[in-house]
Amino acid sequence: MTRLSSASSLPATVQAPAYNRATRGSGIVHLGTGAFHKAHQAVYTDDALAEGGDWMITGVSLRSGDVADQLNPQDGLYTLIVRGQEGTSARVIGSIARVLVAPREPEAVLAALTAPHTKIVSLTITEKGYGVDPKTGGLDRAHPSIAPDLANPRKPTGAVGFLVEALRLRRELGISPFTALCCDNLPHNGKVLKRLVGEFASAVDADLGVWIDANVMFPSTMVDRITPASTETTFADARRLTGCDDRAAVETEPFTPWVIEDDFVAGRPAWEVGG
Repeated sequence: MTRLSSASSLPATVQAPAYNRATRGSGIVHLGTGAFHKAHQAVYTDDALAEGGDWMITGVSLRSGDVADQLNPQDGLYTLIVRGQEGTSARVIGSIARVLVAPREPEAVLAALTAPHTKIVSLTITEKGYGVDPKTGGLDRAHPSIAPDLANPRKPTGAVGFLVEALRLRRELGISPFTALCCDNLPHNGKVLKRLVGEFASAVDADLGVWIDANVMFPSTMVDRITPASTETTFADARRLTGCDDRAAVETEPFTPWVIEDDFVAGRPAWEVGG
């Protein structure tokens, strides 16, 4: 059985991307390209791309290269298995253009984050990835994702460090800032991310902290969708329903809300068409 790719011929029963992927630019960089992102934000973006716009996603894995090794040989395509009371269905999602692995290619990650066509940087890195001090709600400077980047801010490894260095470079190069969109289940997640980025930036360069506060948007969001780990049953159902081998397949439930504070510095996809 052939592996899922842009050349695959899918059955009429499987929904495929309703747009020409080759003609769409990448306007989003997503930090934390895991199963939840693939079952949630990437699906809404797939719907939005059918309405137009250069909103393809460049994914970034901050640690493991597994997702990149699954998706990149498939041209970023993967199967979304939806299980509900009415049965099991399959849809192929095309909104992810490629996935970068930060430990392997940090320069490429920074290049994507600083590219003029990048308008939104979204995140699903789980609560522990942000480096929040539980006592103050601010930046935990001793956190393992924060301390090394504060010591060497030009060579970031964590999400907050990457955001600040990318914004520093954009400011230095005269490139407009992006919107930073937290999609993790943190109360007031936009305000939390703004505080963390601001405190980190001010520790590196006080003027940079002021510039970020005045120019960068941090919308708050609410997300939900049960997304269990993929199993051999997931992969078997993907093969059965699509006729292709897909080791990047994910499964989820029909229920999927996304509430977003509509506060973007340089536009956004038409996510509302996804429901």
